Amino acid sequence: MDWKLELVAIPVSDVDHAKSFYADQVGFNADHDHTVSDEVRFVQLTPPGSACSIALGKGITDAAPGSVVGLQLVVDDVQQARNELTERGVNVSDVQDFPWGSFVFFSDPDGNRWSVQQLPRR
Repeated sequence: MDWKLELVAIPVSDVDHAKSFYADQVGFNADHDHTVSDEVRFVQLTPPGSACSIALGKGITDAAPGSVVGLQLVVDDVQQARNELTERGVNVSDVQDFPWGSFVFFSDPDGNRWSVQQLPRR
């Protein structure tokens, strides 16, 4: 049996601002934006090429905005990813090299923290 991680809830304080950040600046695909009721709004965004999406919205999670740490994206070229993020106005770290890969780091407007990794060549 396959167990697939397909959706991760990201707590945000301003859904429209967060949706714009992830879609327009980070480059995620905006898949869905549905207002179910006055208490529930569901926004789903997916990184290009990913089988896992993120969910933002109202009534999606009880976690505090900005409390998610350790989200990780994997790319073929971390320098190119950094350049694209920088060109779109994302405040992203310099490339940091480790034996387990090269990384850049950024946060969304609420402080949820992401890393972008290029795996080392084998």
